[in-house]
Amino acid sequence: MINFVGAGPGAVDLITIRGKELLEKADVIIYAGSLVNPDLLKYARKDAIIYDSAVMTLEEVTKVMIEADEKGKEVVRLHTGEPSIYGAVREQMDILEKRGITFASTPGVSACFGAAASLNLEYTLPGISQTLIITRLEGKTAVPPMEKMKLLASHNASMAIYLSAGMLDKLSKELIEGGYSPETPVALVYKATWPEEEKYICTLKTLAETGKAKGITKTAIVLVGDVVNPGEKFERSKLYDPTFETGFRTPKEDV
Repeated sequence: MINFVGAGPGAVDLITIRGKELLEKADVIIYAGSLVNPDLLKYARKDAIIYDSAVMTLEEVTKVMIEADEKGKEVVRLHTGEPSIYGAVREQMDILEKRGITFASTPGVSACFGAAASLNLEYTLPGISQTLIITRLEGKTAVPPMEKMKLLASHNASMAIYLSAGMLDKLSKELIEGGYSPETPVALVYKATWPEEEKYICTLKTLAETGKAKGITKTAIVLVGDVVNPGEKFERSKLYDPTFETGFRTPKEDV
């Protein structure tokens, strides 16, 4: 059995209970050593065989999985954050499916949610944004034509931008050209929830300058939108408004 497990954003105690339990009983663990907190391996059995996929190819990773499964071993493929977001899991699953190998997925907390927690930030503030766009800037790997940064920026929604910390000049330029104001608040969060986490609030105009000054070129997420620094611009939610009727509560007219 192969289990794809989300390791969470960095802090060891942010892996799910299920993910921790799968790690504890795994015979073989393949983890993304360039991104996953190695302290999570303390949950592994002493006799577990551990591979670092940072130095492996897709073919090498799946070969380990297939051979372990043939021997009746329990395998954990430990991915950073949430495997379904930039985890390259589908290509692994396709190979396993063709072999008739059973696999399952256990979700994890992605970096954008770890960063939001560190900042006590809400992405969907009424009157400001009701949409969160998760994306990355086009670099060595292309993005589909309709997902260019300028086009996504035209919505002025909340954005969580991955894999772009090394291109902050280009990123801020495209976001501004797409429709955001240069004064739009931005959070630059390095290694969200890790012990060495760093977080900086700036604007699109000063984003590249901030990244350069702090020496941040990778392992960081960029959060964009007025929700980063909303002040009192947002509206009260209807969710707990006493005058608003829900399926569980009748409105109170005397408030």
